[in-house]
Amino acid sequence: MNILSTIGWSDYELLDSGDSKRIERFGNYTICRPDPQAIWKTNQKKWAYDSKYEENKGWDKKFNNDWILNYKNIKLRAKQTQFKHTGIFPEQVINWEFIENKIASQEKQPNVLNLFGYTGAATLLCASNGAKVTHLDGSKPSINWAKENQELSGLKDKPIRWILDDALEFTARESRRGNLYDAVIMDPPVYGHGPNGQIWNFNKSFPELLSNIKKIMSKNPIFFIVNAYAISSSSVMLKNMLEDYLGFESKKIEYGELAIKEKQRDRLLSTGLFARWPS
Repeated sequence: MNILSTIGWSDYELLDSGDSKRIERFGNYTICRPDPQAIWKTNQKKWAYDSKYEENKGWDKKFNNDWILNYKNIKLRAKQTQFKHTGIFPEQVINWEFIENKIASQEKQPNVLNLFGYTGAATLLCASNGAKVTHLDGSKPSINWAKENQELSGLKDKPIRWILDDALEFTARESRRGNLYDAVIMDPPVYGHGPNGQIWNFNKSFPELLSNIKKIMSKNPIFFIVNAYAISSSSVMLKNMLEDYLGFESKKIEYGELAIKEKQRDRLLSTGLFARWPS
């Protein structure tokens, strides 16, 4: 089991964490957000920040809509959502680098499926590195946000298929159609709904989704990545699922926690679980 950590990049830093919050710099703005697991002490008692999110109140100051972050050749629009996040998940830079390296090593154009693709950072990185991508999400606003990022990044000519659908129903139909994918990325929530009210429950739905994925992966897949947040389980479960449902060899599955390292001290903030193949 591994901990994959990042210090961020030029447009993102975790400045401090503790006292049930985190202080972060996203581009030109510093924000304070709740983090219930950060019950240790902050490194610095007082911080100046541009906006703070409080439970049941929301953000105390709103920024304009031109809040753009850059990651290599990708531009991502950050927004202050009612769910306290910005639409950008900086711990994923570890997986972004993994994805870029895997796609860049291919001689033929790979076909990638990004499930629960949200605001599209992984989709755009795949497309900008030469892949053909199917991006699926159950939320129309999320897909529109991802399309904004595509336009901002100058990638409108890239082969991206945007799908508003339920992940289980879509993958079952893809199996019947005989469509195959060389790589799969997924960020399933604990609970969720499809565009027509379909219920997603991680413990009940995840096994069925992996069964569908097994049927639509090409004979020589390039990679598989699953991230999980706020589930009452461990990354060992993810690793076992990849073995049993996808048939991946145990020693080639990398699994553990994703974390962000604070700027001012050598402390990690865990942000979620992951499993990916091949290691």
